[in-house]
This record gives sequence, structure tokens and C-alpha cells, in this order.
Amino acid sequence: MKILVLGGSYFFGRVFTMLTADKMELTLFNRGSYSMSDFPVRELRGDRNDLGTLRQLQNQEFDAVVDFCAYSGGHIRTLFSVLPDSVKQYILISTVDVYERGTGRFHTEDFPYELRHLQGDAGVYIQGKIEAEQECIRQCKKRNIMDTILRPAILYGPYNYAPRESVFIRLAVQNHLLPEISDADGRFQFLYVKDAALAIEKCLQNPRVYHRAVNLAGDKILTYQVFTDALERAIKEEGGLQYRKMPLTVREAVENGMVLPFPVGENETELCDTAFSKDVLQIQYTPLAEGMKKTYAAFKNVYSDG
Repeated sequence: MKILVLGGSYFFGRVFTMLTADKMELTLFNRGSYSMSDFPVRELRGDRNDLGTLRQLQNQEFDAVVDFCAYSGGHIRTLFSVLPDSVKQYILISTVDVYERGTGRFHTEDFPYELRHLQGDAGVYIQGKIEAEQECIRQCKKRNIMDTILRPAILYGPYNYAPRESVFIRLAVQNHLLPEISDADGRFQFLYVKDAALAIEKCLQNPRVYHRAVNLAGDKILTYQVFTDALERAIKEEGGLQYRKMPLTVREAVENGMVLPFPVGENETELCDTAFSKDVLQIQYTPLAEGMKKTYAAFKNVYSDG
């Protein structure tokens, strides 16, 4: 199968590329910030905002597209202006954040979009992803291409460059401190990055996911305390690190300039339902303890060398 990958070298995309490069014929189109030359893939350098570089994709042949880096409807429209006729399926990586907020209900895939324009960078991100989803559906319908939209929860795991779990791991490894946020009651869901990558494989050429969205999230609902406990267990199982716990209130953490990357309060809690991914795609999500152990082992080496 010939797959065009938009992105493919950064975290989620990188792990997908690493897992599938020997199974499929991958062409990566990205800006080249992270080389994938160690893997049997073809790399095309360019910017999806630049129609000139996108024209490299014309007159090529791809069976499917996996798009990791569409953040607006414009990103989709521009790409479709050069997309080859051979494409039969378009898999768009979106986010569970597109759902209407503040309902207190689990979000199934048919839950309504968040139509309010929320403030700040998060609001811009959410609105852009909603526009990308809607434009993807429209463009695929025009071209008779099968669209599949994947909505992952908070991704974690090796190669995660975003300041999430790595914030806590770095403090443990370099400062020998493990922060415990004592008064945070927000709940959230993690998704181990390898599970997310394997989900894409299960969706390729799968009629059961044509013209539909799929939620992706691990089975365990987390709080800051659950997350810290899992990380501490991983540290102890790996061994060789001396550290002490550092209880902090949310206010104390903020005052000390600490990043709190997950929902802090119950009012920020938004959870999704993953029955479809488990029942239809037969995804078996990696247990938190196992995923955190692998994540800690990977980042420990990074920060120990730093």
C-alpha cells in the first residue's frame, strides 16, 4: 500500500512511521525538521502552506493519506488542490477537544462540536481542528474519497516533545523531585502513542471506519494523583534514582512557574467514550503502568545525558 504521510517525523507521526515503514510504502511530506533517513521511507521537503512545494505531490500515486498536521480548513483545501486521483482514503488526525464542553457527559463520536469560540491558544487550536474536520469531510465527498477522522486523547510516550509527562520526569531525573499536586481534582484520559499508531493501521482500507470519526483513549481515567502514582511506580521499577516527593497546591505550582499540562479542576474535565474503537477495531489499550514504565525509561536516558 502506498501511503502519503503529512508530517510523519514528530512524535505521533514519527512512531507511526517507525512501526509501518517496513510494511507499507511511505512517502513523508514535511519541513524536514526531524530526519527519518534511518527508515525505508521517501521524504519530500516542503510546507503545506506553500502551494509551490505541494506540487511535488502531483502526478504521484498514493492509495491513502494520513494527515498528522492539519490545523485549519485551509490546510485541507490547499492539499486537495494537488491531491492525486489515486487516493481512496484520507485519515485525518484530530483531537477529542473538538467536542462541546461543559456537558458533564462522556463524548461519543456523534457528540456535537464546541461551537463557542474559546479564548487563548487552546480556543484557536480547537476551532482550527473543527474546521479541518469539516473541510476534510466536504473535500472527500466531492472527490469520492473515504474519510476517517481519528480523535486521540492526551498522547504520551517516547518521542513526546510537548511539555507534558516529560515535565515531571525531568524534575525527577535532574532535580530529584517528584511533584505531587495535592488539590487538583480534574480528570483526564491518556493515550499511549504506540496504541494511536496501531489504530491508524487498523483503519487503513477498513470499510467500518469509512465516513466516520473514532475516539482513541486508554481505559483508565486519570487525575494528577493517579498520574504521579504511575510515574513513581515506573521510577521504582526502573531503579537507580534517588528522589523525594514535593507536595504542592495548584497555586504553589503556578507561583513557582511549574507547567501543569493536564486539566486541574473538575470544571475542566472532558471525557470521551471509546467503545467503538475497542468493539469494532479491537484495540487493546496499553495499561497505564506499562506505558508509563516505557515512557520513563526513554526520557530518563534523555535527561540523564542532558
